[in-house]
Amino acid sequence: VHPTAIVHSQATIGEYVSIGPFCSVGPGAKLGSGCTLHPNSHIFGNTHIGDNSTLFPGAIVGADIPGETVIGKNNSIGCYAVVGVKCQDLKYKDADECFLRIGDNNDIREHASVHRSSKSTDSTIIGDSNLIMGACHIAHDVKLGNSNILANGTLLGGHVVVENCIHTGGGAAVHQFCHIGSYSFLAGGSMVDRDVPMYMMVAGNRAELRGLNLEGLRRRGFSEIEVNSLRRAYQRLFVNSDENAGGIDDRLAILDLDAKLSKVEVVLQMIKSVRDCFGENRRGLCKFRQVTGIIDNAIDIP
Repeated sequence: VHPTAIVHSQATIGEYVSIGPFCSVGPGAKLGSGCTLHPNSHIFGNTHIGDNSTLFPGAIVGADIPGETVIGKNNSIGCYAVVGVKCQDLKYKDADECFLRIGDNNDIREHASVHRSSKSTDSTIIGDSNLIMGACHIAHDVKLGNSNILANGTLLGGHVVVENCIHTGGGAAVHQFCHIGSYSFLAGGSMVDRDVPMYMMVAGNRAELRGLNLEGLRRRGFSEIEVNSLRRAYQRLFVNSDENAGGIDDRLAILDLDAKLSKVEVVLQMIKSVRDCFGENRRGLCKFRQVTGIIDNAIDIP
């Protein structure tokens, strides 16, 4: 502990912790073993940080408000990032408890902001192994899954749900209460105001479906059969080769009856994800253009 650091006598400090110059650690803090606080980083409120986590210069974690911030092991909080502070929802009442839960192995980079929940009955939750790049914002009550990559300046509004293994381009923004399906891609600058199903790629203001996230699927190890099956299913849903094909519900029903596609698990997941967009308290399916074309029958599905 550097002599210029202020560590409250009631704070709980694990073994092999390094606390640098001009840091402060409040009475409700609990630091696991092997943590490192670089100069001028601060921990406030009822805040628990797991083993081998690092706060870089200027980072602020927690706040002196009711509730708590709980962060798992092997996390990195970047320079001047602000994590676990009061939300920006005007409905929040100062006496209410609010919560933030963060898993393990996350990298939260410089100037990012992660807010606690807006009410005591909810929590902002971040899973494991996420990369949250510089100047990203994760608002109150967001649910962020595992192994996601949020590029610089990505903004997630309140109550947004992000599943697993999604990737955003820089400056993407997601409207409150939207749901982003696993393995999807939000192009840089996308303004997303409706739900994005699994495996999809969107772009634009307001964001529209632009096909499947094919490169992302290949990078994640999806087989050729799985990728080709998803391509065929996407074409059946969104490429109109028959003027009498009906609306999205009709097309989903046809896919349900397809002898081959209905037996492929990833296709079933995609169909369910599309249907879920129309569920109660959901934002509805992201915009798409009814493209007129010929379905590619050369796609091989054994």
